[in-house]
Amino acid sequence: MLQSLPRVTKTLLIANIAAFLLQWMLGEARYAMFELWPYVQGGIPQLGGGQLFMPWQLLTYGFLHDPAGIAHIAFNMLALVMFGAPLEYAWGSRRFLTYYLTCVVGAGICQLLLTSWMVMQDGQIGSTIGASGGVFGLLLAYGMMFPNRRVMLLFPPIPMKARTLVIVYGVFELMLGFTGLQPGVAHFAHLGGMLFGWLLIRHWRKPPPGSRGPDLRMVR
Repeated sequence: MLQSLPRVTKTLLIANIAAFLLQWMLGEARYAMFELWPYVQGGIPQLGGGQLFMPWQLLTYGFLHDPAGIAHIAFNMLALVMFGAPLEYAWGSRRFLTYYLTCVVGAGICQLLLTSWMVMQDGQIGSTIGASGGVFGLLLAYGMMFPNRRVMLLFPPIPMKARTLVIVYGVFELMLGFTGLQPGVAHFAHLGGMLFGWLLIRHWRKPPPGSRGPDLRMVR
């Protein structure tokens, strides 16, 4: 199966698994500087000021997962393969990588703004890790590129169109983010990945400057 994956999807899969194994072997103290921490001048008061936000964390956090269990990375990597491979075949490797990393960074920016504000309000906030922001961006793109393809949910196993799946997950994440029914999950990072993915796709679909718009004539 690994050999049949396109180049960037396979590389991202291997990179995430390798990082997960390193996390498990090294312990959190060795990779904490690569997690996404809120921006607070002087460090986070609740952690004694020992952890600081650094710009590279907006990218590196997306390659880290909870080493205490495999469910987090397993679901993210399944979604990466399921939605990423068709998109890379359709877009090509360079555009696909640009899109994925944009979603990871965009999700990180949204999470950074939220958690930094929460820390300033004396909220108990730690770091953020996981590829979910990029994965939710892939989900959005898949729904936009292949809206009528049927996909199967895992829990519960219900088949539905890709477009419907995107809407369901988007509404679900928005509801959980505002209600706080599932604490410890970066729901607004997931939504941020979808938002930045949508903005990038909209940018790619814009006609070039000076043109009258896309040519809609049919060619026989």
